[in-house]
Amino acid sequence: MRTSPWVWILGFLLVLVLFNYLFAPRPNPILYSEFLVKVEEGQIVGTLEISETSVSGRFREGGDARTFTTTIPPILQGTPQLTELLNDRGIAYTGVTPNPLSGFLLGWVIPLMLFAGLWFFLIRRMSGAQAGAALNLGRNRVRIYDRKEMKTSFADVAGVDEAKEELREIVDFLKNPKKYQRLGGRIPKGVLLLGPPGCGKTLLARAVAGEADVPFFFMSGSEFVEMFVGLGAARVRELFQQAKEKAPALVFLDEIDTIGKGRGGALGAGFGAHDEREQTLNQLLVEMDGFDSSKGVIIMAATNRPDVLDPALVRPGRFDRQVVVDRPDLKGREEILKVHTRGVAMDPQVDLRIVAARTPGFTGADLANVVNEAALLAARRERDSVTMLELEEAIDRTVAGLERKSRVMSDKEKERVAVHEMGHAIVALTAPTADPVHRVSIIPRGAAALGMTMQRPLEDRYLLTEPELHDRLAILLGGRTAEEIVFDQVVSTGAQNDLERATEIARAMVTEYGMSPKVGPLSFGGNGFRSPEGRLLYPGAAPEFSDELASLIDAEVARLVNEAHERAREVLTQHRRFLEQMAEILIATEVIDGPDLKAYFEGSKEIPTGERLREQAEGREREPELPPGPDVIVKPPQGSSPTGTPPRRP
Repeated sequence: MRTSPWVWILGFLLVLVLFNYLFAPRPNPILYSEFLVKVEEGQIVGTLEISETSVSGRFREGGDARTFTTTIPPILQGTPQLTELLNDRGIAYTGVTPNPLSGFLLGWVIPLMLFAGLWFFLIRRMSGAQAGAALNLGRNRVRIYDRKEMKTSFADVAGVDEAKEELREIVDFLKNPKKYQRLGGRIPKGVLLLGPPGCGKTLLARAVAGEADVPFFFMSGSEFVEMFVGLGAARVRELFQQAKEKAPALVFLDEIDTIGKGRGGALGAGFGAHDEREQTLNQLLVEMDGFDSSKGVIIMAATNRPDVLDPALVRPGRFDRQVVVDRPDLKGREEILKVHTRGVAMDPQVDLRIVAARTPGFTGADLANVVNEAALLAARRERDSVTMLELEEAIDRTVAGLERKSRVMSDKEKERVAVHEMGHAIVALTAPTADPVHRVSIIPRGAAALGMTMQRPLEDRYLLTEPELHDRLAILLGGRTAEEIVFDQVVSTGAQNDLERATEIARAMVTEYGMSPKVGPLSFGGNGFRSPEGRLLYPGAAPEFSDELASLIDAEVARLVNEAHERAREVLTQHRRFLEQMAEILIATEVIDGPDLKAYFEGSKEIPTGERLREQAEGREREPELPPGPDVIVKPPQGSSPTGTPPRRP
């Protein structure tokens, strides 16, 4: 670690002060009256040094001469009495004028500098690097990777073929700019990568730099803004200047929404925009306007919040192209798994296509985490390779969290959780458009889940029909309804999350999807006060409809939820005996696989009871082998969008 020159300067001054203090002559102070006695007795030796306020010299004591100093009383300062006495006794004396510079340095400058150095050191220790920014205004935090360091290529990126094809042209721009300029074409100044977190936006930018064999400038949006006004704008100027000096080059700004939010209190900027962020954004706009892309510098940026970006930032001429990097489909997930399993010892029986089919909605980062978790599990079990069993458990961990084996439920709680989860599962078995049930479990997982019901979509889906949403409402309310039926209308708090999500789906059906005959084909999506995740940004924001329509919307939402509740009640009342039998099995075994549950429901497999059930519970492994077929686990949706079916928890 390099030592700051300020440390050396302060250290030198400290040594100087200590040297002056330790090795300076230390005369013996005596009383002024004692000094006069020694003058009268003729004990003074040598020449006295007299200043305005003091006298110093030497006097005899025994056979030795000792130094002394004494202070002239204020009443005698400036009077001739002392000099007359010394003249009478024949004692030599001389006047001394103090050096004002040395006194000023030693008395004021050096102590103040030492105090400032101590203050600076303490602030740096308490606040980290932020406090040091006062001495580093304009110093950029950009990370620069030269051509030798950029080894990432498009071969390392999978699952986003359309984005790769779009960016191959950017690589060609950087390699052969004249090819496009000779026809009068203008090379794009900027490319904006849009997509959810973990989909590979940063990896794509590195791959572009690696393929084009150009320097890569990386900086996050949060690194532009500090507590000091003007620092962000200075860093923007320096970043663009460095990129121009090393052209051709690629500049990548990650999380650009940090500094690119709409100005003037727009959505995402809050009430009263941050002045420093606005200055940084203004400087970025100015730099991109004066930027000549023909010099071989391309600006790339990434965000997962394109809706909050300032319109001036994303207009053509600044970010000319917007490339969507979305969650991969089935084929894309399989390709991503192939990339992440290159250096992992995989069992020959592992079928990555089945793993890909079981992970709809997973991002590239999620899939990388699944492979890594599976490898760690295999190593923990001292296996020679990763099997499908470890991959299955890794998927469960990613979806629902770790098993909480230390969380012990009472028999009453376990019975209630089993009834709740079987309520979800049985309604799902009877719903015509529902995804097949994959597994029902009452093993606690994660922070709060006491159980879960997993469903398996047979394919990637991008739209939901009205009947499918009605089925999802009924499935969500199946857990609470089962508790009402079995426990004589006594319900628990376990359905809180189910009720919240059911209400969100019903409200979206009425206010966003136009699925209410009374409200009609209207959409009140909460423009301006809802986030992309469906959460309310500003609770005090005025709705976009009248009080009468608001009452009608509330009534329609309640109607949809109540109808789903009644539908679940009819199904579970009809199959109450099966509900109680399956709850008993679930209490004994803790896990029921979807194919077994379906076989029990259809009567193609005998329901175990009594001694047979006890034997099955004792002989069942906590890590069951996977059932045949392309079963999949549904990835929990992001936020409140009713387009996925996450695991149920009571």
